[in-house]
Amino acid sequence: MAKSGDYEIPPQVIVLDATAQLKALMSIIRGKTTQRGDFIFYSDRVIRLLVEEALNHLPFVEKEVITPTGAKYDGLGFKGQICGVSIMRAGEAMEQGLRDCCRSVRIGKILIQRDEETAMPQLYYAKLPPDISKRFCLLLDPMLATGGSANKAIEVLLDHGVPEENILFVNLICAPEGIEKMLAVYPKIKIVTAEIDAGLDENKYIIPGLGDFGW
Repeated sequence: MAKSGDYEIPPQVIVLDATAQLKALMSIIRGKTTQRGDFIFYSDRVIRLLVEEALNHLPFVEKEVITPTGAKYDGLGFKGQICGVSIMRAGEAMEQGLRDCCRSVRIGKILIQRDEETAMPQLYYAKLPPDISKRFCLLLDPMLATGGSANKAIEVLLDHGVPEENILFVNLICAPEGIEKMLAVYPKIKIVTAEIDAGLDENKYIIPGLGDFGW
């Protein structure tokens, strides 16, 4: 089993290869003094890498095409349709990366906020494609800390008929605590992330993290 530091990475979690390019990009967006414009530009680059990797984990079917030379080419085609669902607000920053890879992709939105009395995540808004139950769903949220909001969003998707195994959670940085909480409830989910951090501090912030992901 692969490891991130002392953490054994579950098989449902796909972590981008720690290339020099990725480490350089993550160093920029994690930096305390990084300017807003640079943060947006370089986080967009990481998001594009994440979406490309997530698409690799969707099912494909064999597809034969004829090239302009008249020759046959044995290739692949996507099996079924996809959609994106962003967890507002931060998840909306990942929508363009998905659009850049998938022309005319349908995108839904879910807003989850913590109830002031119970401290539990509550659904406040959801607008999803009407045929979402028939699609593979890329759930977008840049940070996975405690996993409370993400788990609530997955619950919403399941309530709308999306099979658990058709959901890929795509994010930039995970805390092990969030991964374990998600997979304990939804073991068929796949998680695609750029990096897994050490954990959460006493305030439930990801460490080393990058602070609040906001534009």
